[in-house]
Amino acid sequence: MDDELLAILACPACHTSVERQDDGLLCPTCGRLFPIRNGIPVMLLSEAEGPGDAGDSADHGGEKPSAHQENS
Repeated sequence: MDDELLAILACPACHTSVERQDDGLLCPTCGRLFPIRNGIPVMLLSEAEGPGDAGDSADHGGEKPSAHQENS
C-alpha cells in the first residue's frame, strides 16, 4: 500500500491516523484492526477486528448510544 494513501487514512470510529501492522491497518487509539484486501484498505467498522467485534457490529461510530437509542 502506498505511503501517501496511508498518510490520509483515519479510523472511522475515532478519526485517528492508522498505522500499518502485519496485514492490516491498526488504530492506535481504539485498537481496531482494519483488513487490507487485494491491496485495498477496508475501512469499515463492521470489517474491523478489535473493540466492538464481539457482537457489537452495529457500532455507533465509537459513540455511546443516546438515551433514545437505548430505550428503542
